[in-house]
Amino acid sequence: MKIITLEEHFEIAEIKKAIARFLPASREHFYQPPTRQLEDLGAHRLAEMDAMGIDVQVLSHTAAGLAQIPAAEAVALARAINDQLAETVRNHPDRFVGFATLPTLDPEAAARELERAVTVLGFKGAMIYGQTNNSFLDDSAFRPMLETAATLEVPLYVHPAPPARAVQDAYYAGFDPAVSASFATFGWGWHLDTGIHALRMILGGVFDRYPSLQLLLGHWGEMIPFYLARFAEALTPVARQLQRPVADYFLQQMYVTPSGMFTLPPFLLTMQVLGAERILYSADYPFQDGGQARAFLERAPISPADKEKIAHSNAEKLLKLSLL
Repeated sequence: MKIITLEEHFEIAEIKKAIARFLPASREHFYQPPTRQLEDLGAHRLAEMDAMGIDVQVLSHTAAGLAQIPAAEAVALARAINDQLAETVRNHPDRFVGFATLPTLDPEAAARELERAVTVLGFKGAMIYGQTNNSFLDDSAFRPMLETAATLEVPLYVHPAPPARAVQDAYYAGFDPAVSASFATFGWGWHLDTGIHALRMILGGVFDRYPSLQLLLGHWGEMIPFYLARFAEALTPVARQLQRPVADYFLQQMYVTPSGMFTLPPFLLTMQVLGAERILYSADYPFQDGGQARAFLERAPISPADKEKIAHSNAEKLLKLSLL
């Protein structure tokens, strides 16, 4: 069984340093990213993929603060990231696929870069890290970027990022700094924030304007599947500006992945809510231990046909990877 994973990260040391020049010193020192694994795009990564049983990684650069630096610098750095990723994909076309990095502070430039990344570099979508300047993607400023994604028929993967500082201070502060930082980010807060991001796109009419746009969400849908019936029941009667029932947008224009959360209860619930056709696979390399990625799917109590959909055929269809 071929396995394609869609939330797999890398980082370019020179880009990270260039971005860091514009950023204040971080207030969080509780987490050290796996730098060596992030920066390796050669033999070591391929060996780890083989050990995990992963055939193809869809690569995306880490956020690294790109949305927090001046737009002109972000445009140039995003282009450099995409050029270097394209070279990696060319070197290993049977193992790597690219998701573009976009300078979202300048949505017009982001739209141009997405078009270049797809039509010139051969990328299959883009990774968006949370809010940009405290704005979600339902903001009208992002329409050029969203329209380009819809026109090109490539998905956008909305990845968690730390909530706005005011939200962190109001909701997650008051504990040991390491506890508050984790609580606000991968311990809870940024998953909730990303689910809100997707729901705002529904309520803001993004998917009515762009009915071909497809969104990817990690971590089994960033909490949405567990409350889909609740918010659909509550919001559909009042969201009269929408063309469809609220739940339809999630079921028809969003895919979810596990992001390395290989536990059975959320997987089975997600299967019940979305069906196998809307689930893709991801190990969240190197931030999660992908050692059980293949075993989890192979042992899942679902049909062989559904395993094949989740493992690779859904991704091949969505990303048009029929030649892999």
